[in-house]
Amino acid sequence: MDKELFSLDFKVRDYECDMQGIVNNSVYQNYLEHARHEYLLAKGVDFAELTRQKIHLVVVRAELDYKLPLASGDEFYVTVNVESSSRVRFDFLQNIYRKSDNKLMLAAKITGTSLNERGRPFVPEVIERLFGSNTDTL
Repeated sequence: MDKELFSLDFKVRDYECDMQGIVNNSVYQNYLEHARHEYLLAKGVDFAELTRQKIHLVVVRAELDYKLPLASGDEFYVTVNVESSSRVRFDFLQNIYRKSDNKLMLAAKITGTSLNERGRPFVPEVIERLFGSNTDTL
């Protein structure tokens, strides 16, 4: 089973901060989404190609635990791992760390599924391969 942790680097831009001078809470969702898409591409899963095949990856739940705030100019990285959570759902386990001290800034669990062209949930083989042997226990 491939358990290598995927990581993607970012830098906070001024316009992502709110009046308090810290990253607005909604911006973290953008960081997480971009990291998930890059993770999928790195694993050979083309989000756009799946859509052309009428397979739609969707988020059904987002759990975000804000630990510490990021501020303008902070460099940070997002880690991504994925695991099966049921027959038709999978969880992206993601963390955001500030590079200067490797402090955990945010911990997230993003639950998703795939919808076929009739809108029914399922997990296509290309996504199942990301889990390794985890699906054998469900």
